[in-house]
Amino acid sequence: MKKYLAEAVGTMVLVLMGCGVAVSLGCDPVNNIPAVVGTAFAFGLAVVAMAYTIGGISGCHINPAITLGCWLTGRMSGKDAAGYMCGQVVGAFVGSALLALLTANVAGLEGTGANDLQAGVTMLGGLLAEIIFTCVFVLVVLGATSKTNGATNNFAGLAIGLSLVLVHLVCIRYTGTSVNPARSIAPAVFQGGTALANLWIFIVGPLVGGAIAAGLWKMIHPDRK
Repeated sequence: MKKYLAEAVGTMVLVLMGCGVAVSLGCDPVNNIPAVVGTAFAFGLAVVAMAYTIGGISGCHINPAITLGCWLTGRMSGKDAAGYMCGQVVGAFVGSALLALLTANVAGLEGTGANDLQAGVTMLGGLLAEIIFTCVFVLVVLGATSKTNGATNNFAGLAIGLSLVLVHLVCIRYTGTSVNPARSIAPAVFQGGTALANLWIFIVGPLVGGAIAAGLWKMIHPDRK
């Protein structure tokens, strides 16, 4: 249970800080590029902070797509994978609830940083973006944390956080960047509207991307010594 609770706490922090910065800065990929950069770094820094906080307890997945990738590569049991995912979604709802409470009491701020298709992006385009960039992100996670890939796991938290910054810088223009179903479910429920109507993209896309990353890692990972 400590592992599941750690995942809930970590995901709560990720959503509160990452989505909180997006809302506070007014993240707009067309008209406010500095806010885009700030939001990208907020999500990456939140992952780094949590990696060194709960990494030794649960591995700091704080993302169902990562948990799926770890399960498909044999790093965890199905029972633990289900427990992790439940903890992540619960934590995301707590983070979104806190953010909704804050924005409701501050004039000029609205929303919970929910993902949605950006201007000119089709459903197919958004789905492809989430699949592609989640695949890249989860592949980095699997490689950086592998015990058979040299000493890379000593710096896994930093590598994963920086890769999430990079993914956000590219993907925010298309979908606001999810690559994490838990991060998308809770804000969409609180925000409603098209964010909720398009939520399936931010569940299916990341999970498909995580599964593809697991398959790629199985093909390229170093043999155990």
